[in-house]
Amino acid sequence: MSKDGLIIIVGAGKSGIAAAGLLKNEYTNIILYDGNRDTDIDALKAKLGDFNGRIVLGELSEEDLAECTLLVVSPGVPTDLPFIIKLKQRGVTIWGEAELGFRYSKGRLAAITGTNGKTTTTALLGEIMKTQYESVFVVGNIGIPYTEKAPETVDESVVVAEMSSFQLESIDAFHPQVSMILNITPDHLNRHHTMENYALAKANIMCNQTESETCILNYEDERLREISKRSKAKIVWFSSVRELEEGYFLRGEDIVFREKGVDYVVCTIYDMNIIGRHNYENAMAAIAGARALDVSWDNIRKALRSFEAVEHRIEYTATVNGVKYYNDSKGTNPDASIQAVRAMTSKTILIGGGYDKGSTYDEWIEEFDGRIKCLLLMGQTAKSIAECCDKHGFKDYVFVESMEEAVEYAYKHAKSGEAVLLSPCCASWGMFKNYEERGRIFKELVRALPGAGK
Repeated sequence: MSKDGLIIIVGAGKSGIAAAGLLKNEYTNIILYDGNRDTDIDALKAKLGDFNGRIVLGELSEEDLAECTLLVVSPGVPTDLPFIIKLKQRGVTIWGEAELGFRYSKGRLAAITGTNGKTTTTALLGEIMKTQYESVFVVGNIGIPYTEKAPETVDESVVVAEMSSFQLESIDAFHPQVSMILNITPDHLNRHHTMENYALAKANIMCNQTESETCILNYEDERLREISKRSKAKIVWFSSVRELEEGYFLRGEDIVFREKGVDYVVCTIYDMNIIGRHNYENAMAAIAGARALDVSWDNIRKALRSFEAVEHRIEYTATVNGVKYYNDSKGTNPDASIQAVRAMTSKTILIGGGYDKGSTYDEWIEEFDGRIKCLLLMGQTAKSIAECCDKHGFKDYVFVESMEEAVEYAYKHAKSGEAVLLSPCCASWGMFKNYEERGRIFKELVRALPGAGK
């Protein structure tokens, strides 16, 4: 990469700031750009510290675009923006922030993607790694930019990276020794436009792997069976539905590893603090990744016993008057919310709705039968979800204007022994900054209820 060319970092959020921090000591000709003219420039400068580059808000000039030799794109920035397309056509190098982090990091890399479950799997694999290795970094879509931690890595490090489809769109040399695709179900179609494009972005995670490396896939996902044919790496399968000839599977209450006809019981589902079949799949994927990185069975079991559910992912919040409240704010698409609904073992008041990503809700609503006592609907999608409920004969829904109203309604109508679940099936934008804020507000409201206790 030429020291003389202009580097433009697109997006002034967490990832963009981390990318600027990584590059500022090596390059001086840098622009940190954000399309939002209303960005607080003083607050941004405070976060950047001794950044000697320029900050540009609103629009990039033709002169800057002409001088650009490298574009670093934050995950939330669509790669089909007109100025990005123009730079692509001109042959300008375009990397995602994760690609940049990879190029500046050392050690081994395990990378995890999938429509659902990747945050839990990433966090669990990170905890397993820490039982055996001293230098472990958990980065990526989980909330810690890769570029922030890359300078701290050494040759003995293990990096565990959660990768979204947005991040995988713009990789080049990104090369994990262990890759995972947990599942592929419809999501982000407003960005990727077709399921084929979305699946191809996910498949990029293994495109640079070699025969000596490992790719871990969910046998129950038909798309992944097809995608597996593209991989040069050794495929390790897992399944929560059937016994496999080779790989990891759920047999009753046991997680079993089968290799060369010999079965090894890793643990039981009761040895873990996470619930639901989808979480047992996440655990199998993490176990497979750990074994591929030479972690002992004893250390794997130690981490499984101590691991707690990830924040905002079917996270137990409180018990109020005998009613258990769960925060699944990260359930931002139908498949994720289906898994949360399935994990409930008692009658449940469900809080849903939010930003419209172009999803359909039929399969989600079909899971309600016998489980969901009432659906509380808010946000942009409330009306369309209600119409879908009507189509399926589910009439127990109520419109609410805010999270405060939803929690208050649930408090008044849930009975002892029942549950309240926030699993919106939709993104948070429009009402909240992100799913984390939505989940935090829900938890604060629940814990402030009369009689709330752990």
